[in-house]
Amino acid sequence: MDLTGEFTLDAGITYLNTASAGVGPRRAADVLRTAVTAWSDGSDDWVRNEAVLNTTRATYARLTGVPADRVAVGSSVTTHVGMIAAGLPAGAEVVLAEGDFSSLVNPFASRPDLAVRTVPLEGVADAVRPGTALVAVSAVQSADGRVADLAAVREAAGRHGARVLVDATQAVGWLPLTAGAYDYVVCGGYKWLLAPRGVSFLTVREGAEDGLSPHFAGWYAAEDPWGDCYGPVARLARSARRFDVLPPFLPYLAGAASLGLIEEVGVGVIGAHDTALAERFRAGLRELGHKAVPPGAHDSAIVAVPGLGDAAERLAAAGIRLSVRAGNLRAAFHLYNTEADVDLLLRVLAR
Repeated sequence: MDLTGEFTLDAGITYLNTASAGVGPRRAADVLRTAVTAWSDGSDDWVRNEAVLNTTRATYARLTGVPADRVAVGSSVTTHVGMIAAGLPAGAEVVLAEGDFSSLVNPFASRPDLAVRTVPLEGVADAVRPGTALVAVSAVQSADGRVADLAAVREAAGRHGARVLVDATQAVGWLPLTAGAYDYVVCGGYKWLLAPRGVSFLTVREGAEDGLSPHFAGWYAAEDPWGDCYGPVARLARSARRFDVLPPFLPYLAGAASLGLIEEVGVGVIGAHDTALAERFRAGLRELGHKAVPPGAHDSAIVAVPGLGDAAERLAAAGIRLSVRAGNLRAAFHLYNTEADVDLLLRVLAR
């Protein structure tokens, strides 16, 4: 994958930490610099900024296979999830996966009047039963890269009349996903979509709008935001834009460029590249006598290795950036990584 000129990583850094935050492409950084100048000299243009925000919305819609009017924007996954958690009636049963990311879990756990059940990831589909209101699960687990069997979850939920919320933050950008197959999909854009922090998305399946709380709606969620921005909003937008939480424009200006790059290369191409590097790392680990966490229902771009967390400091000294999560050494491979990066990581681990 030749992306010469798209990334300006320091020559001494091997970046394998996209599961924490992606590396911004040069085109996005250039847009951001221009935008900061416009913000600081008074030439900022709200109309242009809003048009770019909607371009970002539309690109995300194409990446996840839904119409743009099914996409709401915001700045935090937790806010999107909070809309869903706040919309549930008292006593509603919610099924979660053990050890899932707190942004997905806590909005439900913080409501003592909900019946929250937490089960192993592999048992999420089996845990859905009559009376379950919602299943909430990450497409890819942050801690160890395991991929959920979303098809099984969707089938079980459909059989019992439950709705499905998928956190795709660790998936969209490398794992093909059709958001319209689920009631709600949330995604933070600062990881695999390579956007700055402050870019997030919520897709809402048509017919599932009643499961979201209207208490988060501000003036920007109006059908006519500029004509209806004082006093109570007379009419919320007919599209999923009614769930917009007006985000900061600067991250979206850069995010439009970043998502454009992902779309140009193609999620399928990126996914094949990323998972091939991850498998190369797993194979090398086996030769060194280490066993990675099994990836789950699909090959994963994230590799977690139990028992190697204490190697992070040694790797950092060699210029290798990755992370330790839940006691595991966690490496994440994306479009700016190469086989040479994997081989360097394995050489340092073998010392």
